[in-house]
Amino acid sequence: MRPLFPNPPLPPANRARSAAGFTLVELLMVVAVTGILLSLALPSMGGLLGAQRAISASNSFLASLHLTRSEAIKRNGRAVMCKSADAERCTTAGGWEQGWLVFHDANNNAQRDIGELVVQRQAGSSAGIRLRGNTPVASYVSYSASGTARLVSGAFQAGTFTICPSRAGQAATVRRIIIGAPGRPRLVPGTGSDCP
Repeated sequence: MRPLFPNPPLPPANRARSAAGFTLVELLMVVAVTGILLSLALPSMGGLLGAQRAISASNSFLASLHLTRSEAIKRNGRAVMCKSADAERCTTAGGWEQGWLVFHDANNNAQRDIGELVVQRQAGSSAGIRLRGNTPVASYVSYSASGTARLVSGAFQAGTFTICPSRAGQAATVRRIIIGAPGRPRLVPGTGSDCP
């Protein structure tokens, strides 16, 4: 069956033009528009990645605090979480972002000694995050068998950890972990003014 209105054949000059594809000017326009769209999207993507890093670091840290507390209750003995750069010994230098240890502290000195069981070794958090504790929790958190946080001296231990982005201008990604009177840690949003 023949079509009622057949397409007329193209002249030879138009046949070559229709098969040529994009011209250089059209290709340059597409590249320019794509570049403009990417330049608008990248700052938003950087903020999103910073927020995800802060959320991930705060969740990991909070989970380790819960683990420390539950180990102290479960084993009816002292459990400690301390800063550690080498995943072997506790340190007082630097921030918590370098990593930490969770261990059973048989002699209640908040230092990992030979023979004390390590429950968890946590490597440093991703680049772009600062994790600091105020004075009572600057170097360690120690839980007694009752699940309350206690200093080595036996005094009540309460404090606040602040998770901040390394770059200024990402205040929306600040998180705080607060250890209160019963010893249970909780996560709350922070502000840029909370960062040290």
